[in-house]
Amino acid sequence: MNNNPFSSSVFWSVFFAVAFAQLAKPVIHYLSTGNKDLKLIFSNGGMPSSHASGVCALATAIGIKNGFASDIFMLSFIFALIIMNDAFNVRQETGRQGAALNELTEYFREVLKESPFTINRFKTMVGHTVNQVIWGMILGVCIGITVPYFFNYFSYV
Repeated sequence: MNNNPFSSSVFWSVFFAVAFAQLAKPVIHYLSTGNKDLKLIFSNGGMPSSHASGVCALATAIGIKNGFASDIFMLSFIFALIIMNDAFNVRQETGRQGAALNELTEYFREVLKESPFTINRFKTMVGHTVNQVIWGMILGVCIGITVPYFFNYFSYV
C-alpha cells in the first residue's frame, strides 16, 4: 500500500476538479458578459460550483476505486449532498442578506453624511444557483471518472 497522497487518483480527481472549476469561472464570466475579471479565480460563488465539482469528483473517484456499495463511497456521497445543499441554500441566502445589508449601508451613508463610521461592503456572491451546482456536479463526475481511468491506464504501460 502506497502512503503517498500525491499518488492517489482520488486526491488528483478532487484537485483537478476544483482547479478546473475555479479556472473556468473568469472564462465563463467573460463569455457571458464580455468583462474580464481574473479575480474570479479566487472567488466563492459563480459558474460552475467548485464545491460541487470537488465533492462529486471525490465521491466518483472513491466509488470507482472502492466500489459504489462501499461504506466509504456512501460516506462521501452523503458528504457531497450536504456540501451541495450548503452551496445552494445556505450560502446563497448569505449572499442575499449581504445585498440587503449593503442597501441599508448605502441608505445610512446618505442619511448620516458626516458620520465618523466606515462600513465595508458585504460580499454578495458567496452562494450558487441550481444551474451552477448542477454544472459543478457534471464537471466533478466527469473528472472523477477520467482521472482514475488515466491512473489505471498509465499503471499498465
